[in-house]
Amino acid sequence: MAKLYFKYGAMGCSKTAQALITKFNYEERGMKVLLAKPATDIRDGADIVRSRIGLEAPAVTLPADTDIFRLYTEKYRDCRVVIVDECQFLTPQQVDQLGRLVLEYDIPVMCFGLATDFLTHLFPGSRRLFEIAESISEIKSVCRCGAKATVNARFDSEGHILYHGEQVCLGGNDRYTAMCRKCWLQKKQEQENAGIFT
Repeated sequence: MAKLYFKYGAMGCSKTAQALITKFNYEERGMKVLLAKPATDIRDGADIVRSRIGLEAPAVTLPADTDIFRLYTEKYRDCRVVIVDECQFLTPQQVDQLGRLVLEYDIPVMCFGLATDFLTHLFPGSRRLFEIAESISEIKSVCRCGAKATVNARFDSEGHILYHGEQVCLGGNDRYTAMCRKCWLQKKQEQENAGIFT
């Protein structure tokens, strides 16, 4: 029986690379894959999924008002698998639509993305995936200190870690680094001790 999968981790843990490798594995076995991403993610272009190690593939863009269940039914019924990258940007309703695809069409749906933002708050799409996914697994990454990285620390142009701001701010290594919570909180204290309040 097919499942709704949520594979999450901090930035830089190879989520996108694993999504693209998974796509390749299914296609190598002759199965057509629907690769998609929310329209919010425009870093590498509206219709490209690209990993930091250079893997890339064309993708279907999902604006927030897209009914994914209807889209699949009307245009992609020949796809045997659905893979969504940057799934944290999905709406909760879109996550429910993906769950419905699993139940009604018995196809696996694999969602790859972040669980939390730069303030350690859940993204709405990720929250819904934690609530309904049949399989949840963490893709681990490491902080500079060697501990498991769990925080997607955002920094400014001067290298200060930011502790205020909008939830969504696109960026890669130029704006974010994965850290353990201890280092993230220590950095906050160091900045405040130096009179830097970000």
